[in-house]
Amino acid sequence: QVQLAESGGGAVKTGGSLTLSCVATAGIFDNYAVGWFRQAPGSEREFVAAITEGGGSTSYADSVKGRFTVSRLNAIKTLYLRMNSLKPTDTGVYYCAAHWMYEQITLGKADYWGQGTQVTVSS
Repeated sequence: QVQLAESGGGAVKTGGSLTLSCVATAGIFDNYAVGWFRQAPGSEREFVAAITEGGGSTSYADSVKGRFTVSRLNAIKTLYLRMNSLKPTDTGVYYCAAHWMYEQITLGKADYWGQGTQVTVSS
C-alpha cells in the first residue's frame, strides 16, 4: 500500500509557474507508475500526466503538452509536476496517484490517491 501527500499548490497569474510535489509516506514507491490528475469546479477529474516506475517514459494530456513536465526521484520517493505558462483553465485540485500498471494510469485509473493540492490561476 502506498500513501501519497501532495504539496506546492497556490495562486498564480496567467503565464506563471508552479512546481507540485508528491511524497510517498508509505509503501515501495518505485514499484508503481505514478501520475497527476486534476479536477476543476463542477467537472470530473481528468488525467494530466504520468511516468513509469523507472522514469523512462512519460505521457501527457494534450491540454498540457509542452507546458508541464512530470518527473520522479525514487531515492526520496517523490513525484514532481513542473507547470509553466499556466492558464486559468489549469485551475483545479491536483491529485497524485499510483498504479501497478502505467497503462492504467494513462487511462485514468489508480489504486492510490493523495488528498490533493489547490492550484488557482487568475487572469
